Amino acid sequence: MRWSPSRRQVLGASLAALAAAPATAATASAAPGPAGSRSASASLSRAHVTYRALEKYFDVADGTGLVREQYPVAVDDRPYSYEWPLSQVHVAALDLAFVDPRHAPDLAVRAKAQELYWNASGGTTGLAGYDSYPVAPHGDGGDMFYDDNEWVGLAKSQLHLQTGDRAALRRAREIFALVESGWDTDAEHPAPGGVFWTQADWNHCRNTVSNMPGAQLGLRLHQITGKSRYLESSRWFYDWTNTHLRTPEHLYWDNLDLAGTVDRTIWSYNQGVPVGVGTLLYGATRDRTYLNQARSTAEAAYAHFVTEGRLLTQPVFFNSIFFKNLLLLESVTGGSAYRRAMADYADHIWSEQRDSATGLMRFAEDGATQAIEQAAAVQIFAVLAWPRGAWRTLY
Repeated sequence: MRWSPSRRQVLGASLAALAAAPATAATASAAPGPAGSRSASASLSRAHVTYRALEKYFDVADGTGLVREQYPVAVDDRPYSYEWPLSQVHVAALDLAFVDPRHAPDLAVRAKAQELYWNASGGTTGLAGYDSYPVAPHGDGGDMFYDDNEWVGLAKSQLHLQTGDRAALRRAREIFALVESGWDTDAEHPAPGGVFWTQADWNHCRNTVSNMPGAQLGLRLHQITGKSRYLESSRWFYDWTNTHLRTPEHLYWDNLDLAGTVDRTIWSYNQGVPVGVGTLLYGATRDRTYLNQARSTAEAAYAHFVTEGRLLTQPVFFNSIFFKNLLLLESVTGGSAYRRAMADYADHIWSEQRDSATGLMRFAEDGATQAIEQAAAVQIFAVLAWPRGAWRTLY
């Protein structure tokens, strides 16, 4: 599928480095680190170090709270990152502030920066949402992606669940209305239905990543408000994706285009979010079918990525989403296998991908670090410091 410039750059750099990684590193079940590396205090310390490096090397010194796309900065880089990396920096501050309130000011800075992408005039469906680049006066906006907006909506719902923030809830509801407006209503299309990936006219795919996070956001809103509309729409998104993009092995392909062609790539985050959706559907309906589906996908994804050694072939920013959704499942089912796998992965990236001199995570062959990579590492370390009882608020 075609990617926006920032997505193509970030994913391409990550995969080039991963392809060159030695075979011995291509498994997440690396030998565990010392016992202290698995403690909440050690995980929190790692999160602090990684976040402070993010601030030092990525923050733009203009008071906006915006960040650069990568470090070192390339000559053709734009002044600020695109929306997707900034949203994950925002989530990193959110996850860290939950476990350490001293980071609440950092969260406030990132939340303010997030709004610099807000296009109040609306996109092609007439509803407001976040553009892919800051709007005037800081930038020229850009294409509106439904998944970009869904990640922010999920962050806002997480904040509301954890703090009761009413403004966050209002924004999450606005974003969900935008997502609903992205539903394919043309009965002449192959496999009609599904939420499109973007409003841009250069792409007409309906993706797992534009439907399942939308379902997850709707289920959080149903949980918070009790309104049936959110549950109904979430079921549409979930059912459409299961019908057209779920594999016989209970995993999920990437997307379906308007020619009816399926991109059969298996990404880790596309497995994690359906696990979270099934878990939340079970919570909303008490129908164990949903929980069983979540378990089936979690088990298949664990086998595919962890047991069979593919986890390190995935970008860290996909794996952060993957693991957090597995913890959401374990908050309901119990057990600790997925948390242990997450801790193993955290140990690996801390010992093998981190530059101890700078605190930057190095995944690319050329030594560059993407803001979204640094932010994802913060999320992983921070959430490993959370108490189990808080996992139910994750996505």
